[in-house]
Amino acid sequence: MSKVGCLRFLMIFVLLSIFTIRHLNAADAEAHYNRGIDYYNEGEYDRAISEYNKVIEIDPRVAEAYYARGNAYDDKGEHDRAISDYNKALEIDPRIALAYKKRGDAYNEKGEYDRAISDYNKALEIDPRIASAYNNRGVAYDEKGEYDRAISDYNKALEINPRLAEAYTCRGVVYKSKGEYDRAISDHNKALEINPRLASAYNNRGVAYKSKGEYDRAISDYNKALEINPRYAEAYTCRGSAYDSKGEYDRAISDYNKALEINPRLADAYNNRGNAYKSKGEFDRAISDHNKALEINPRDAITYNNRAIDYYYKKEYDKAWEDVHKAQGLGYQAQPKLLDLLRKASGRQR
Repeated sequence: MSKVGCLRFLMIFVLLSIFTIRHLNAADAEAHYNRGIDYYNEGEYDRAISEYNKVIEIDPRVAEAYYARGNAYDDKGEHDRAISDYNKALEIDPRIALAYKKRGDAYNEKGEYDRAISDYNKALEIDPRIASAYNNRGVAYDEKGEYDRAISDYNKALEINPRLAEAYTCRGVVYKSKGEYDRAISDHNKALEINPRLASAYNNRGVAYKSKGEYDRAISDYNKALEINPRYAEAYTCRGSAYDSKGEYDRAISDYNKALEINPRLADAYNNRGNAYKSKGEFDRAISDHNKALEINPRDAITYNNRAIDYYYKKEYDKAWEDVHKAQGLGYQAQPKLLDLLRKASGRQR
């Protein structure tokens, strides 16, 4: 949840316009290609894809058309189709560094962090000055819990481009994960000095403030993020979490509802809403939400732990133990207090 905004930030026109149209054999093909870029930059991805299809029909050896179509698919969330197009582009021209970089981004979005890192490495072998490849490799390392390697990559990105606001806020996210909240806030501040309209920096600074127990400052930052981007589902989820911490459960649930209206696949929102229902004593609703979270992300150990607590309160101790074991199998250490309560209530040791 707190890593929102660290991956998708590049201006696409810059990415596309660096290519020369080497392979186009007809003026109308080049016209289709250029119209595709225009549609893409306007956010009309389906119309862009249609134009790139026409280029490929005219000349199926245009690597740039596959690359550009892959970008459109990726921004539509169709990561597998994007990867397929990046593969085709690289079959035609294995020296397109940005095709490796963008394929890495798609793998990052799919949670395949080792494959993402491999692609960023290839991109940087071809062109070691791609700041975004360092930045996004940092995101992958962060997701793997390799915080020092992530920070090193964000530092490299900033050496190449000291005005890369996103690298500051991404580095801030890692400092927060390391418990260095003041350093995190400092990095988010730097990001906002460069780009005061960077919603993710407000959101991520809010997460750092919440971690410090400064809930009102966190809520203020989430509000700013939502003023910039009213469709920012993760900011609603984060603000809901802050309200939850203040004991304002109904306001929290309202925010989780808004997040899920925008993104029905946001597992964190289901998990957190379940916790809010649990705090209100509505254990069946809590279990229902935790079930939904686990349907989306069946490897979320924290949600198994949370559902175990739901079952404990409902006195369904065998189910509680089962979820504790699932959480432990995924590397989560259950709280000793929960284990003690379960042992006393169930008469079981594990």
